[in-house]
Amino acid sequence: MARNEIRPIVRMRSTAGTGFTYVTRKNRRNDPDRLVLKKYDPVTRRHVDFREER
Repeated sequence: MARNEIRPIVRMRSTAGTGFTYVTRKNRRNDPDRLVLKKYDPVTRRHVDFREER
């Protein structure tokens, strides 16, 4: 029960507009705001920012 509340599963969508997503978990205590990570987008073949979508 506590696992789902503290570390929820979030989808990270590419800011390049390709629609590519990653699925990951985040810690709500450390990152209460929306998460932004720089990851590889295979559609554009480069690293871009991925933002958390709700």
